[in-house]
Amino acid sequence: MKRKVLIVFVAVVGVLATGLVSCKKEKETIATVIIKNESGDLIPGATVHLYGSGSAGEDNPGEIRFDTTGITNGTGKVSFNFSEFYKQGQAGFVVLDIAAEKGLLSGEGIIKVEEETTSEEVIVIQ
Repeated sequence: MKRKVLIVFVAVVGVLATGLVSCKKEKETIATVIIKNESGDLIPGATVHLYGSGSAGEDNPGEIRFDTTGITNGTGKVSFNFSEFYKQGQAGFVVLDIAAEKGLLSGEGIIKVEEETTSEEVIVIQ
């Protein structure tokens, strides 16, 4: 009888442990770009373009892999969600070019988008 109870207990613990490990919820992978002018003022309504191409070790090097555009909100921020592109277990995610403009002002930079977190970059347009 004790042996049956022990076997059932071990089986239940095994099922619970497997369920807990396999249900790890993936966090969102977000890139946020903040646009400021030379005076440090936040710039709402700026157009922000994020883009990146494949690297030499990939099937189609130089081919555009990511190409998205957004407009900054009232606090000079725009966020892009890359969660659908990230695969769990992937080492690193992506480094993207940034081009921002509003009227005659423009600026450029890069952002390293880290997996399952919010990455931020400030671009100064002049």
